[in-house]
Amino acid sequence: MKILVWGIRLALFLIFLVFAVQNTGAVSLRLLAGQVWQAPLVLVLLLFFAAGALLGISSLLGLVFRQRREISRLKAQAPSATDRQGA
Repeated sequence: MKILVWGIRLALFLIFLVFAVQNTGAVSLRLLAGQVWQAPLVLVLLLFFAAGALLGISSLLGLVFRQRREISRLKAQAPSATDRQGA
């Protein structure tokens, strides 16, 4: 099973590597106030992918912390195992 997982990882890495090598052309991003930023296409895609991933993770942080507070509150309310054995 580990060999299959590593094979899939290697295949994905090679696909992304070929994609990166094939897309090294410069791209112009027109920003506010007439500013133009030129960078390789792969770099632009990587930056926007990373920004999207960070935005997605940050949008879930509130839910995660709320669930952790609820779990700790429920654990505090639940009778412990030693209390049940003594009864």
